[in-house]
Amino acid sequence: MCLAVPGKVVAIDDTTDPLTGLVDFGGVQKQACLEYVRDVQVGEYVIVHVGFALQRLDEESALASLQLFEELGLLEEEFGDAWEQAAREAGTQ
Repeated sequence: MCLAVPGKVVAIDDTTDPLTGLVDFGGVQKQACLEYVRDVQVGEYVIVHVGFALQRLDEESALASLQLFEELGLLEEEFGDAWEQAAREAGTQ
């Protein structure tokens, strides 16, 4: 499954084209394209889908969504180790 996940912008690299930044998804940090939200600032939350930040999101909504995703196991599914997850599902771990 591919989700649009809220994350906190922790760094912006304004030397890249397109604009990119480092986004924290509840402890997992990934690079994302920020071209669609060029006015975003470090510390703000964005919704990221397949590596592209699509819009800004307020902190309360972002944290509530991250908590729900965590409770449902969707963060592990989206960001966890795919090999480890496959082994667990196969019953070999």
